Amino acid sequence: MTMQSRPLTRDEADALGRELDALRAEVLADLGARDVEHIRAVMRAANGCELAGRFLLHFGIDPVTFAVGAGALGLAKILENMEIGHNVMHGQYDWTGDPALRSSTYEWDIACTGDAWRSSHNFEHHTFTNVLGADRDIGYQFLRVSEEQHWRPHHLAQPAIAVGLALLFQWGVGTHDLRVMETLDGEQSWRELARRARPFLAKAGWQLAKDYAFFPAIALWNAPRVVAGNLLANAMRNVWSFSIIFCGHFPEGVRVYQADEARDESRGQWYVRQINGSANLDGERWMHLLSGHLSHQIEHHLFPDVPASRYPELAPRVREICARYGQVHRSGTLPRQLGNVAARIVTLAWPRARAAA
Repeated sequence: MTMQSRPLTRDEADALGRELDALRAEVLADLGARDVEHIRAVMRAANGCELAGRFLLHFGIDPVTFAVGAGALGLAKILENMEIGHNVMHGQYDWTGDPALRSSTYEWDIACTGDAWRSSHNFEHHTFTNVLGADRDIGYQFLRVSEEQHWRPHHLAQPAIAVGLALLFQWGVGTHDLRVMETLDGEQSWRELARRARPFLAKAGWQLAKDYAFFPAIALWNAPRVVAGNLLANAMRNVWSFSIIFCGHFPEGVRVYQADEARDESRGQWYVRQINGSANLDGERWMHLLSGHLSHQIEHHLFPDVPASRYPELAPRVREICARYGQVHRSGTLPRQLGNVAARIVTLAWPRARAAA
């Protein structure tokens, strides 16, 4: 049976919140050179991997250099999206004053525009985490991942839809802020959809031209190899980021909230919702780095503006606070959580089905 957190009174939640506020303030006061060195080292590593990957794809002629080149390029894209882009756009490095690390202007190597991400993710998702009707990240409007979501006929196809979303995840993220489902349901005008689509189409066109026209063109006779390598690298990044994000948000035990439960909540109650609406992943240091430290999804939801590389040292202290207040600090290995998420997606494809444990 899944462990559940103890319900807290508002006073208890506020006391927990004060402890987490103090922990956040302590870390922010300690930020300095090691944090800057970390992110700049990751940026150098991502740039080096991209350079090596593109060199091997452009000038190699054998399967080994193709596999290594595509792998290096995929690794570069994972590092840029997860540890660099996502975290920089959360404002985790605004305090440095470095223009390359400015959250409001950073643009990442993905089909989703930075402005759309800052709106749909940084504001909507992190403010209304796991609140039905307010957090559109619950199932990304395609998937039923909780019993509380209303079943629709298209959910019967959601196991196949989930596989497609994993392979094309950057496009799912890129179109998320277009609110296509709201338009189809009559909640948004087609004119508004067109307005939202313009920056996305410009960014998407750039991404397609860069990976599948410009780089293949300069590879001359190796153009087909470069196209295939870019496809593989993008698929690697897409499947990996899909897996990390879904395992942090939708495994067994993670709570979904009704709108009235989050109405007029205090900061402490907001903290409680973040704890119970998230799950961590157990793993080695490399896994934390490649996940953008979203393997510590609980700590990220609590402290989205704290440099993510600090989450591993914060996690034991957050876990101890949770234990004293009877809150479950949920965690599991990537294979276990991914298997659990897959089982839920298959089970909840059916009407009146209960989530698989």
